[in-house]
Amino acid sequence: MAGRIMIMTAVAAVALSPVAAGAVTEPELNDQDRTFLVQAHQANLAEIQAGNAAGDKAATEEIREVGTILVRDHTTLDRAVKREADQADVDLPSEPNPQQRAALAQVSAKSGEDFDEAWVASQITGHRQTLAAIEEQLRNGANPDVKKVASDARPVVQMHLDALLRANRTH
Repeated sequence: MAGRIMIMTAVAAVALSPVAAGAVTEPELNDQDRTFLVQAHQANLAEIQAGNAAGDKAATEEIREVGTILVRDHTTLDRAVKREADQADVDLPSEPNPQQRAALAQVSAKSGEDFDEAWVASQITGHRQTLAAIEEQLRNGANPDVKKVASDARPVVQMHLDALLRANRTH
């Protein structure tokens, strides 16, 4: 009987522990985690806007299709970024950063083939920057959930870059 009481006491102690009660928290976010969430959100916003611009202004179907893919995928990626930012109480900006806005404005001022060429070049640059930010997060981030967001985004962003590089060769 004493053995059963000890086992039941041990089971009760585990059941009431912070781990079992779900009170264990993820490691705090470090500056890199916070920076990544903000940068990733702004990059997603910029890519969604750029994809919409391609849908409206591209001269070729290929560029319109790539734009549609960017809108779809970056909308999905941004849901994960916003979820982690909400859980970590990180405020996210409501628009791309000034450089991203300026780049899109410069590209959007063009038309026809000039638009397509400038759009592809701008997107190649943006996706390379995003991949660099992802790698920085994976190296220096502290929070495993934020690192997972980065890890999950990497193949999608790489796929976009590959498609953009292919499109660049055809224009």
